[in-house]
Amino acid sequence: MPAQAHPNDIKKPIPARLPFYYGWVNLLMAALAMVATLPGRSVGIGLITEPLIADLGLTRLSFGEMNFLATLLGASFNLLCGPAIDRFGARSVVAVILAALGFILLAFSNVVTASMLLLLLILTRGLGQSALSVVSLTIVGKWFVRRLSIAMGIFSVIISIAFGVAILFTQSQVLSLGWRATWAGLGWVLLGAAAVAFLLVRPSPESIGLDADTEKNSEKSKSQESASVGFTLKGAFKTPAFWVFAIGSGFYNLVIAGVLLFNQSILQQLGFGETVFRYAMAMFMITGLGGNILAGWLARKWSLGKLMSIAMLLVVVYLLLFPFLRTVAQTLCHAGLLGFAGGVVAVIFFTAWGKVFGRLHLGKIQGSAQVFTVFASAIGPWFLAYVFDKTGSYAPAFYTLAPAIAVVAIAGWFVRIPVPKDFKLK
Repeated sequence: MPAQAHPNDIKKPIPARLPFYYGWVNLLMAALAMVATLPGRSVGIGLITEPLIADLGLTRLSFGEMNFLATLLGASFNLLCGPAIDRFGARSVVAVILAALGFILLAFSNVVTASMLLLLLILTRGLGQSALSVVSLTIVGKWFVRRLSIAMGIFSVIISIAFGVAILFTQSQVLSLGWRATWAGLGWVLLGAAAVAFLLVRPSPESIGLDADTEKNSEKSKSQESASVGFTLKGAFKTPAFWVFAIGSGFYNLVIAGVLLFNQSILQQLGFGETVFRYAMAMFMITGLGGNILAGWLARKWSLGKLMSIAMLLVVVYLLLFPFLRTVAQTLCHAGLLGFAGGVVAVIFFTAWGKVFGRLHLGKIQGSAQVFTVFASAIGPWFLAYVFDKTGSYAPAFYTLAPAIAVVAIAGWFVRIPVPKDFKLK
């Protein structure tokens, strides 16, 4: 005779009655949302830059200035998204952002003037690179506590692979269909993704009667406590740990934004051709995955501050080794060094805010930290281009950045990481 369901289980929402923890579904949806940021990122916009500027009759300089302004203004969307998540929940916010970005891409595919392009670039950067990144990370942070490091490690690996596939697919579509048809197609895909996100995403375990990191509701009081404690944004600002994570992540984004945009030019300065450039990019992605996996495992055992310190030291070594590259093997190892460091930084950035500062005001805290990375991403290419224009070499830019990043590495090693009992400081 089949066992009868407990009356309390029947009253629970369907996600709470599944034979696995529903947080993993939210993690997959968060990864989908992060990949959907591609049209708003430099690498995504870079896929259509040449046909776009040719179509509209723009110069590279004018488009570069538009992109710089759009990136800076788009960073302000982080400050709006965080409070919206904390007030309305990640489910509603992610669906609205995906739908809005979809409509923007449809409008983008019909752009005809420079002023219209600037407006759409600001909205694409703001919703794609900024706001959608924040809500994606917050979805995972709201659902995982005990296994947050593992979850973020898995999340990092998924988006690394998915981004690679998405970039290759989008590039092929631009070549075969043109940039307008490709951007319109992505717009319709994002509208569909918005519907799926609204259907599957849930704001938190507590919203469906579960505890974070467990499938059972046997410790409801602990769940309620974990959902109601944590630093406020002001409280997080008062901790040195916040600034170590935010500034360290910002510095890495500054370096990587400049290096990826001018990587081929950098290698040409060293005497290497386009083939080496492609191999270096492949090595960068492969070692980045390795950094994701190792950091996801180490984050359970090590201080996140020490992990950030090691990642920053690797970036310093990368910057200082630049003038000494002589062979293809050295160049590939050099690219792999930056990729591995990036894999570690990604896991730290994904993990730190929820793990260190709690879930109560996670959206605001994570959104504020995201401002640093977006702002740095805008500054990086400009800084490298400015130094190269003045000196004819990228080396002075690297030598200028290395000491500053070394300071962050030292600070990360010794910084005190807040613990749950410190939440009373909020």
